[in-house]
Amino acid sequence: MVVVPEFLIKRIYQKGSLKKLDNGASVTLKNVLGPGFISGFNYVEINGVIYKPKDVKFITNGQELLGTEVSEANPVAFRLGQSGELVMTGQDCIVEGTNKIVIEAMNPEAGKVQLKVEDSV
Repeated sequence: MVVVPEFLIKRIYQKGSLKKLDNGASVTLKNVLGPGFISGFNYVEINGVIYKPKDVKFITNGQELLGTEVSEANPVAFRLGQSGELVMTGQDCIVEGTNKIVIEAMNPEAGKVQLKVEDSV
Protein backbone atom coordinates (compact mmCIF):
# COMPACT_ATOMS: atom_id res chain seq x y z
CA MET A 1 0.00 0.00 0.00
CA VAL A 2 1.29 3.45 -0.94
CA VAL A 3 1.52 6.04 1.85
CA VAL A 4 0.82 9.61 0.76
CA PRO A 5 2.13 12.26 3.19
CA GLU A 6 -0.47 14.68 4.58
CA PHE A 7 1.34 17.75 3.24
CA LEU A 8 0.98 16.36 -0.31
CA ILE A 9 -2.68 15.44 0.14
CA LYS A 10 -3.45 19.01 1.26
CA ARG A 11 -2.20 20.30 -2.12
CA ILE A 12 -5.22 18.67 -3.81
CA TYR A 13 -7.61 21.12 -2.12
CA GLN A 14 -8.09 24.38 -4.03
CA LYS A 15 -7.78 27.09 -1.38
CA GLY A 16 -10.57 29.67 -1.63
CA SER A 17 -12.94 27.25 -3.39
CA LEU A 18 -15.35 26.79 -0.47
CA LYS A 19 -18.83 28.03 -1.42
CA LYS A 20 -22.00 28.26 0.63
CA LEU A 21 -25.03 26.75 -1.08
CA ASP A 22 -28.71 27.10 -0.13
CA ASN A 23 -28.61 23.82 1.75
CA GLY A 24 -24.95 22.80 1.84
CA ALA A 25 -21.55 23.65 0.40
CA SER A 26 -19.13 22.93 -2.41
CA VAL A 27 -15.35 22.71 -2.72
CA THR A 28 -12.95 22.13 -5.60
CA LEU A 29 -10.20 19.53 -5.75
CA LYS A 30 -7.40 19.45 -8.31
CA ASN A 31 -5.09 16.50 -8.82
CA VAL A 32 -1.56 17.88 -8.62
CA LEU A 33 0.03 14.60 -7.52
CA GLY A 34 -0.21 12.24 -10.49
CA PRO A 35 -2.66 10.00 -12.31
CA GLY A 36 -4.93 8.02 -10.04
CA PHE A 37 -8.40 6.86 -9.12
CA ILE A 38 -10.97 7.62 -6.46
CA SER A 39 -12.64 4.39 -5.39
CA GLY A 40 -15.02 5.81 -2.80
CA PHE A 41 -16.09 8.77 -0.73
CA ASN A 42 -16.46 7.82 2.93
CA TYR A 43 -17.66 11.23 4.10
CA VAL A 44 -17.14 14.98 3.97
CA GLU A 45 -17.21 16.89 7.25
CA ILE A 46 -17.48 20.66 7.47
CA ASN A 47 -17.50 22.28 10.91
CA GLY A 48 -18.72 19.05 12.51
CA VAL A 49 -21.55 18.51 10.00
CA ILE A 50 -21.07 15.12 8.32
CA TYR A 51 -22.18 14.47 4.75
CA LYS A 52 -22.47 10.79 3.92
CA PRO A 53 -21.85 9.50 0.37
CA LYS A 54 -25.56 9.83 -0.48
CA ASP A 55 -25.30 13.58 0.26
CA VAL A 56 -22.16 14.11 -1.85
CA LYS A 57 -21.93 14.63 -5.60
CA PHE A 58 -18.60 14.64 -7.48
CA ILE A 59 -18.61 16.63 -10.73
CA THR A 60 -15.63 16.24 -13.07
CA ASN A 61 -15.11 16.23 -16.84
CA GLY A 62 -18.82 16.86 -17.41
CA GLN A 63 -19.75 13.80 -15.37
CA GLU A 64 -21.84 13.94 -12.18
CA LEU A 65 -21.58 11.03 -9.78
CA LEU A 66 -23.26 10.57 -6.43
CA GLY A 67 -20.84 9.54 -3.71
CA THR A 68 -22.71 6.22 -3.52
CA GLU A 69 -21.90 5.53 -7.20
CA VAL A 70 -18.14 5.74 -6.68
CA SER A 71 -16.76 2.42 -5.48
CA GLU A 72 -13.97 -0.10 -5.92
CA ALA A 73 -16.07 -1.66 -8.70
CA ASN A 74 -16.78 1.78 -10.22
CA PRO A 75 -13.75 4.02 -9.55
CA VAL A 76 -13.42 7.51 -11.01
CA ALA A 77 -10.27 8.33 -12.95
CA PHE A 78 -8.67 11.49 -11.53
CA ARG A 79 -5.84 12.38 -13.87
CA LEU A 80 -2.99 14.78 -13.22
CA GLY A 81 -4.25 18.34 -13.65
CA GLN A 82 -7.90 17.28 -13.55
CA SER A 83 -10.29 19.27 -11.33
CA GLY A 84 -13.48 18.17 -9.70
CA GLU A 85 -16.15 19.81 -7.60
CA LEU A 86 -17.58 18.14 -4.50
CA VAL A 87 -21.12 19.32 -3.79
CA MET A 88 -22.63 18.49 -0.41
CA THR A 89 -26.37 18.99 0.21
CA GLY A 90 -28.87 18.42 2.97
CA GLN A 91 -27.50 20.56 5.81
CA ASP A 92 -26.15 24.07 6.32
CA CYS A 93 -22.58 24.06 7.60
CA ILE A 94 -20.68 27.22 6.56
CA VAL A 95 -19.80 29.79 9.22
CA GLU A 96 -18.29 33.27 9.03
CA GLY A 97 -14.51 33.11 9.26
CA THR A 98 -12.57 29.85 9.29
CA ASN A 99 -14.30 26.61 8.29
CA LYS A 100 -12.78 23.21 9.09
CA ILE A 101 -13.07 20.65 6.29
CA VAL A 102 -12.30 16.92 6.34
CA ILE A 103 -12.70 14.81 3.20
CA GLU A 104 -12.20 11.07 3.52
CA ALA A 105 -11.94 9.14 0.27
CA MET A 106 -10.63 5.80 -0.90
CA ASN A 107 -7.84 5.17 -3.39
CA PRO A 108 -7.04 1.70 -4.81
CA GLU A 109 -3.29 2.11 -4.17
CA ALA A 110 -3.27 4.09 -0.91
CA GLY A 111 -6.47 2.90 0.77
CA LYS A 112 -8.18 5.46 3.01
CA VAL A 113 -6.97 9.02 2.33
CA GLN A 114 -7.99 11.87 4.59
CA LEU A 115 -7.68 15.52 3.59
CA LYS A 116 -7.90 18.09 6.42
CA VAL A 117 -7.92 21.79 5.56
CA GLU A 118 -9.33 25.14 6.67
CA ASP A 119 -10.92 27.67 4.32
CA SER A 120 -13.10 30.78 4.38
CA VAL A 121 -15.99 31.78 2.16
